[in-house]
Amino acid sequence: MADFTKNAIRNSFVKLLNEKPMKQISVRDIVDDCGVNRNTFYYHFQDIPQLVETIIQEDTERMIREHPTIHSIEECLEAIIAFALENKRAVLHIYRSVNRDIYEQYQWHSCEYAATTYIDGVLAGRAISKTDREILIGYVKCVSFGLVIGWLEGGMKEDIQLFAHRICELKQGDLEQMIERCEIKQ
Repeated sequence: MADFTKNAIRNSFVKLLNEKPMKQISVRDIVDDCGVNRNTFYYHFQDIPQLVETIIQEDTERMIREHPTIHSIEECLEAIIAFALENKRAVLHIYRSVNRDIYEQYQWHSCEYAATTYIDGVLAGRAISKTDREILIGYVKCVSFGLVIGWLEGGMKEDIQLFAHRICELKQGDLEQMIERCEIKQ
């Protein structure tokens, strides 16, 4: 029952975030929407920022579960932006709120996971130094993070999937060349 109630609160908050900015949403709005009382809200969450953090953390965990392997940079980006695509207005409202740093940390963590998973898959069986591995992961992480944050800064107006696809087309082969330059010759 506790998970059901917690999910109801979460879903009501996301629904409301898709309708209006975060600063216009109160605990009263959330509990009225999902049909629980204020005490029930505070049993599960300390406040709205903690609710935001929980939602973001759950999305990160979902992404990790759904993507145990990542085979391309495009797939990497798709994993990172899935929640944002499903909840554009809610994400924009979080991003434009005082809780922006929570969302940016989430994006950074998501980009790190996706980049590490992707690079480790690409490097399977290849000998490169630990430092070069970290550099490659950092490169993919920063490119991914930059694309997502740029998209958010632009109000999520452009088709991020089309944009990411085109970037991948233009950069095709770059990462492979970087890896070849990193390989330790035996």
